[in-house]
Amino acid sequence: MIPRWALPEYVEDVLPVEALRVERLRRRILDLFVAHGYEYVIPPLIEYLDSLLTGTGSDLGLRTFKLVDQLSGRTLGVRADITPQAARIDAHLLNRKGVARLCYAGHVLHTLPTAESRARESMQVGAELFGHAGLESDVEVQRLMLSALSAAGIQRPQVDLGHVGILRILLSRSGIGGEREQVLFEALQRKDLPELRGVLQSAEPLYRDALLLLPQLYGDDSVLRQASRYLPKLPEIAAALRTLKRLAGAATDLAHAIRFDLGELRGYRYHSGVVFAAYAPGWRSAVARGGRYDEVGLAFGRARPATGFSLDLRELAAAVPDVKQRRILAPARDDDALARLVQRLRERGDVVVNELPGHAEHRAELGCSHTIVRVGGRWRLRPLD
Repeated sequence: MIPRWALPEYVEDVLPVEALRVERLRRRILDLFVAHGYEYVIPPLIEYLDSLLTGTGSDLGLRTFKLVDQLSGRTLGVRADITPQAARIDAHLLNRKGVARLCYAGHVLHTLPTAESRARESMQVGAELFGHAGLESDVEVQRLMLSALSAAGIQRPQVDLGHVGILRILLSRSGIGGEREQVLFEALQRKDLPELRGVLQSAEPLYRDALLLLPQLYGDDSVLRQASRYLPKLPEIAAALRTLKRLAGAATDLAHAIRFDLGELRGYRYHSGVVFAAYAPGWRSAVARGGRYDEVGLAFGRARPATGFSLDLRELAAAVPDVKQRRILAPARDDDALARLVQRLRERGDVVVNELPGHAEHRAELGCSHTIVRVGGRWRLRPLD
């Protein structure tokens, strides 16, 4: 029999130390977004499924919990991503003709844990820019992402850049579609060259060779030279490579290293142009991801170019260095001088816990490193044994 206190698999309580780190990051990052002109929105946790999944492809649908609304009888979804909700707000509620910048922070729920996350529930924070189709907005969003990571304590991460438009033009020219496209897509994600060769056996050699090359185009800026030399001489591919080069140049002061991955297909059915990801030193999974997704606004009935990024605050909290905050135990005394000292300590950022009578034997549970004692008629800080 399952105990009443047990939680579902991959669903966790966030306990005090980690919860405080996550909350501090949330405040710091949202303040940064607001300072850059991004307006804060709070979309609902659930909404009608057809709205929640509009324009996102099948991947997000498989990750979304579904339930029936007792009031309307319609199917609801518990959001697995907040970005489509931000696109809906821009398209139907704000209804601005110019640029709109939105930011958000909230819980998302997945039917299964993702490869990057140890839990099915996480807190997503992100920023989205709507209404501008040029490279300038991609640069702004990418630099905002890197600034947010810097504010969190991750200095000069590695940035991976890709462009889904390259794969899209190759597929359209090769004539591969339907079930073959799905098989090809899955093989590309696995970088399974033998299976790719089988799927592409009947394709025109020019596009077959290009698609076989994509998974191997990963590395420094020499990748762009290889792509320019060996991929088909199509204007769409040339434009995509120029965009990647300029986007990389705009991040050199904030990134430790910039890598290009032309075989990166995450969000292929969702993104429409450049995609980017940031990696903390010594951290295998990305701590932030983003890119351009112009087609989502069209799916909501209003064609609006869009670019943005998001990150998982729990994963980010695990990746950043832990900043210890001093915890101080204050004695249970009614003393004006003691109260003034406690106030000063709290104002400068220390945590001061008031001791309650009768609990001296449980002091260790409070996690305090110092205490306040009276020495020579004055209150002083002393290490707590």
